[in-house]
Amino acid sequence: MNLSIIIIGDEILLGRVTDTNSGLIARTFTPLGWNIKRIRTVGDNGVDIASAINESLAESELVITTGGLGPTRDDITKSVMMDIFGGSLVHNAEVAANVEAVFARRQLKMNELTASQAMVPSSAKIIENLVGTAPIMVFERQGRMLVAMPGVPAETRGMLPSVAKVIAEHFGSQELTPRQEFTVTGIIESALAERLSRFEDSMPKGFKLAYLPSAKRILLRLEGTPGASTELFEDQCRKLVEALGEYMSAQGDVPTAAIVLERLRKNKLTLATAESCTGGNIAHLLTLVPGSSDVFNGGVVSYANEVKTNILGVDSQTLATEGAVSEATVLKMLSGAKAACRAQCAVATSGIAGPGGAVPGKPVGTVWIGASTPQGTDVRLWQFGGDRQAVIDRASATAFDMLLRLL
Repeated sequence: MNLSIIIIGDEILLGRVTDTNSGLIARTFTPLGWNIKRIRTVGDNGVDIASAINESLAESELVITTGGLGPTRDDITKSVMMDIFGGSLVHNAEVAANVEAVFARRQLKMNELTASQAMVPSSAKIIENLVGTAPIMVFERQGRMLVAMPGVPAETRGMLPSVAKVIAEHFGSQELTPRQEFTVTGIIESALAERLSRFEDSMPKGFKLAYLPSAKRILLRLEGTPGASTELFEDQCRKLVEALGEYMSAQGDVPTAAIVLERLRKNKLTLATAESCTGGNIAHLLTLVPGSSDVFNGGVVSYANEVKTNILGVDSQTLATEGAVSEATVLKMLSGAKAACRAQCAVATSGIAGPGGAVPGKPVGTVWIGASTPQGTDVRLWQFGGDRQAVIDRASATAFDMLLRLL
């Protein structure tokens, strides 16, 4: 069956806020057998919201919206829902109690606008929002269901399991398409496609291999035909893993940082970071992974040369003659990080993220990256394209990849 997603909010439409909810919803429901029919983005305009809802209900058995449920005047989703599904606003005591509890927990003072969150359409069934104040509303019409969720990503993320349970109880289990994802590192997309060409040519009819690339990491998704036997699908997974060889990093959609941490854990090693141009991004990615503290000891953001010298032990003469963006500096940053954090492994970055800072021979995007383990050290010069954020992201991903190769 089909699922359509509607993301509501001027802040999304104008690019002030990046939509993460649609991807989260799609990743939640695709494995449950739902086909994502369409994703729409609309502003806080009643006519546009109503049009998107009616179009979505015409093409899909299930529609999920996010946004427009707040207490301010531009949050008009509730009134649009009543125009479509009927009903009137009524006070819901359970929602009111939840709003009061949330505000008490956050030590905030209630006001009339916030209290109005307890006014909900009589045509809706309510799912209590355990992580926020705006209730989740469920509407039904002619066998089709619409679920209106808050737009705050943390609330969408926190409440999706409860929403998925309600939807499963209503529609029952869906016919599942066999799917498996594989995380690939250390190879560019075109080279990977070339490597897998023979495997793709030999796939059974109806099977599909999708490439989902990002910086220094590719997610492969293998899909079988609905109803394909477990034995046939598992055989194709095995053949794909064999074709990937050393580039296969993990089964499933696994962040590269998590793969690094698991390899360190397996080898009973600890890690330190020394970052200049990446500004702590590598450490941030590592600490996003639960349980990282057992192998990640800590890091130094050595943005200023004085920090490189005083904490990491980079010789001032090296900085004067070779520069901060150099092989010699990064080598010393590696050993300094290991010593400062008492770790056996380290990664280090020093470069020019831009848009300024370029010097003759070192344009924007120039980054020296190093990785070190008890088995060896690797320091290389890289040239990354893109804006400042792209350079930071690519340098961080490359540092992980270099460490993985050593491990």
